[in-house]
Amino acid sequence: MNGRRIKGILLLATLAVSGVALLTWTQTWFSLTLVQNSHAGTAVAVPGEAAGPAVAALGLAGLALGGALAIAGRVLRVIFGVLEVLIGGCLVLSAVLAVSDPAGASSKTITEFTGVAGNSAAHDLVSQSSATVWPFIAIVAGVVLALLGIAVAATGRLWPTSGRKFDAPSTAQPSETHDAVDSWDELSRGEDPTQ
Repeated sequence: MNGRRIKGILLLATLAVSGVALLTWTQTWFSLTLVQNSHAGTAVAVPGEAAGPAVAALGLAGLALGGALAIAGRVLRVIFGVLEVLIGGCLVLSAVLAVSDPAGASSKTITEFTGVAGNSAAHDLVSQSSATVWPFIAIVAGVVLALLGIAVAATGRLWPTSGRKFDAPSTAQPSETHDAVDSWDELSRGEDPTQ
């Protein structure tokens, strides 16, 4: 497989997985059953934005990183690959922390629903919790993003270099000097003085 194909596959995969991570943030992560008298037996849906607030920022960072990788040079590809591993690891950590303590991760939503604030109060109010598939998809997206970062760092040297349009402008002086009068004379003759 050539470098251009590897680059294309890794860039598309990075963008797709980051998009999936961002999608998980918009979905329901937990369903909680409350025990408070006025809300006893009430089911509360907890969205990903409340349970895993960092997931959106990490998904957007992954999307931005995918765009930056498209024009990065060799050294930056390695740095961005390491950064992609870190983004994936943080995504996994955020989702695992939410899954390991659904009531704690849902305390903001519980407070909005019941008016009772505090992490320990949230634990006291929840009698039952069940997770949807979305936090686990966020975990898988984080793992895949980390693996893609390793692949980027390992294969970045094989990628083709960016075209000249992304290079810094040359500071070389033109071989012959033209003054303004010569340029106007060339324009009068129908010639392009910039070439």
